[in-house]
Amino acid sequence: MNILKEIREAPRDIRLLWASVFLRLLAYGLTNQILTLFLNGINMKEDKIGWFMSLTLIGDVLCSYVLTWYADSWGRRKVLIYGSVMMFLSGIVFTLNENFHILLLFAIFGVISPSSDEVGPFKSIEESMIAHLSPNHKRPEVYAMHALIGTVGSALGAIMSGGFIDLLQYFNLAENDLQCYKYIFLLYSFFAFWKIIIMISLSEKTELDSHYHEPIDETSEDNNLMRQEAMVNDEMAPLLEESHLRHHDETDHSATHNDKLSSETVHILMRLLVIFMIDSLGSGFMTSSWMVYYYKRIFKISSFALGALFFCTQFVMASSTIPSTIIARLFGPVRATLLVQVPSAIFSILIPFAQNHLWLSVLLLNFHFGTTAMDVTPRQILLTNLIKPKDLTRVMGIVNIGKTFARCIGPIFTGMLAKEGYLWLCYIFSGSLIIVADSILACSFLHVDKIIMKQINDRH
Repeated sequence: MNILKEIREAPRDIRLLWASVFLRLLAYGLTNQILTLFLNGINMKEDKIGWFMSLTLIGDVLCSYVLTWYADSWGRRKVLIYGSVMMFLSGIVFTLNENFHILLLFAIFGVISPSSDEVGPFKSIEESMIAHLSPNHKRPEVYAMHALIGTVGSALGAIMSGGFIDLLQYFNLAENDLQCYKYIFLLYSFFAFWKIIIMISLSEKTELDSHYHEPIDETSEDNNLMRQEAMVNDEMAPLLEESHLRHHDETDHSATHNDKLSSETVHILMRLLVIFMIDSLGSGFMTSSWMVYYYKRIFKISSFALGALFFCTQFVMASSTIPSTIIARLFGPVRATLLVQVPSAIFSILIPFAQNHLWLSVLLLNFHFGTTAMDVTPRQILLTNLIKPKDLTRVMGIVNIGKTFARCIGPIFTGMLAKEGYLWLCYIFSGSLIIVADSILACSFLHVDKIIMKQINDRH
C-alpha cells in the first residue's frame, strides 16, 4: 500500500481536487443532519418531503446532464466554478426563505444534497480530471484517497452539525430548532465560498486538451512506466469487447469534442447503467437524511447524539475506503464489489428488526456503512479501465446522471411510507434491490476481473 507515497507525490491539481471534495462533503454532511427536520419544521408533511427530494434529484439529473456532457468543450474548471457558485447561493436562499417553490428552485438549479451523497456535476468531472492527471497504475490509490477525504469531510460535517446546534441552543443564540437549521445552511454557504476559491485555483492541466504528464525522472522506474504510457497515449485506455479487453491508441485528438460516443463505449455503458441504476434505486429508498429522520423519530435522540452517531458511521465508512483498494487488487473490481455490497445490503435489511434495541440498531447501521462505501474504488477502477479516455467524462456523467435519476424514485415512496408509519420497510426495499444489482453485475462483468487485475498490477 503506497497511500502516503501517493499523497506526497500527488500533483498540485489533485491535491486541490482532494480539498474540493473534502469541503463539498463536509457541507453535505452538515445539511444531511437537518434537511428532513428543516423541511418538517416549515410544516412539510413526510410525503411532501419525499416529493421535494425526488424533484430535487430530477432537477439535478437534467442540470448534470448538460454540464457534464459539455464540460470538456466548455471547460471543466468553468463548470466546477459555476457549480460551486450555485452551491453558495443555495445555502443563502435556504437560510433566508421558507417558500416551498423558491426552495425547490434553488435545490434544483443550485446544489443541495437530499442526502450526504454526491449531487451535481462535481463527482464525474473531478474523477475524469483525476484519470487525466494520474497514470493507470497509480489510480487505485489516488481514487481511494479521493473517496477517503470526501468521507472524512462528510463525517466531520455530521458531528459539526450536531455540536453547532447544541451550542446555539446552550447559549440561546437561536429562538428555536428551525432557526438553528437556518444557521447550518449559512455555514454551508461559507464552505461553498472556499470551494469556489479552490476551483479558481485549478490549473490548465486539468482540461482535456492540456496533454498533461508528470515531469519524468529518467532514473525512476515508476516514471519510466509513465513515460512509456505517455508515448502511446495520454492514459492507457482499455476497451471491453464481448469477452475480453484490449488497449487502443488515442491518436485523433480532434475527436475529443465529438458529441458521439463510440459504439464500444455505448455497448459497455448500457450494461453498466442497468446495474448502477438498480443499485441507486435501492439506495434512494433510505438516504442518510431519512436515516437521520428515522433515528430521531424512533429513538428520540438529541441533535448532538444524532451528529455523533452519523459521525461514527461516516468515520467507519472512511476507514473502510483504504482496505477497498487492497480488496480490489486482490480480487478484481467486480469480485471486490460483490464481497462488500452483498453484506452491506444484508445489514440494511436487518436494521428495522432492532427497533426495540438502540445498541443493536446502531451496531447494524455501522456494519452497513462500514461495507457500503468499499465498492467506490473498485467501481471507479472498473469504469476507468473499460472506457476510452476521450469518452470518460461523458460516460461518468451519464452514469452519475442515471444513478441520480434512479435515486429520484425512492424518496417519493419513502415519504408516503413514512407518513403512514412504515418508514422501516424502506431499509428492506433498499437492501433487496442492491442484492439484485450485484447479481446482474456478477453475471455481466465477472469475467473481466483477471484482465483488469493484470493490467493494474503489472504497472504497479
